[in-house]
Amino acid sequence: MTNFQSFDPAELAIPQMHQLLVGGIGPRPVCFASTIDEKGRPNLAPFSFFNVFSANPPILIFSPANSGRDGSPKHSYLNAKAHPEVVINIVTESMVQKMNVAAAPWDRGVSEFEMAGFTPLASQQVKPARVAESPVQYECKVIEVKELGSGGGSGNLIICQVLRVHVNQAVMTEDGRINQLALHTVGRLGGHWYSRTGAEHMFELAQPMENPIGYAALPEAVRCSQELTAYEMGQLAHAKTLPSQEAVAAALSQHGKATAQQVQSLLKAGKLDEALALAWSL
Repeated sequence: MTNFQSFDPAELAIPQMHQLLVGGIGPRPVCFASTIDEKGRPNLAPFSFFNVFSANPPILIFSPANSGRDGSPKHSYLNAKAHPEVVINIVTESMVQKMNVAAAPWDRGVSEFEMAGFTPLASQQVKPARVAESPVQYECKVIEVKELGSGGGSGNLIICQVLRVHVNQAVMTEDGRINQLALHTVGRLGGHWYSRTGAEHMFELAQPMENPIGYAALPEAVRCSQELTAYEMGQLAHAKTLPSQEAVAAALSQHGKATAQQVQSLLKAGKLDEALALAWSL
């Protein structure tokens, strides 16, 4: 547990600091930002320093960092200051190769819509166009631009308030939600790596709305087990109540002597209460 290498950001070159950040923090969602410059010329660029930060008001933030090579600002940053509107388009796996073409260092004024082969779609409340190929699009006004520095690698927070949301019906559920299994978004990792969100890589984990029993309440034999994984201990710690003596006796009667393998099998089958009762006899 102590075999770590530690780094002081003040002692690192910018490229190494950048790698330690993006290499460890991921997958990061991709913001495909559509902006226009002071002449009305379109720009389209992806950024993985991006996320949602508020629902009331609806706020998205992305950061076009200055070039690490020469310190020059990104066109999206300059455009957001010249014309404070942006459309944030969500990137799916089917879009990612063409998105990467748009990420090339095209000259200012060159339309990445044309260079990467994306279809501009007129927005309803802002001037920048939406990306027709994107299944989820957010029309936004820029409410603040916050520069975090001036050199290469320095971020520029583009704080956006969502004015209108467009969702392709193909990724909508009947109750008006976005179907996560139909969306097929990609995530940015370190280096040249990306991740995908196919059904085989996804799982559901309900947020606890009340306190579970917690890890500290588990029997010492469970907490010190060399066979149960940290993931499985976490599953047991999510139980809402401790098992009763009757439940423990019933579990033993059904399964005989308790073993870690039996507990693991019950957890895989989704039988948390039964697994917990058996775990109390390890």
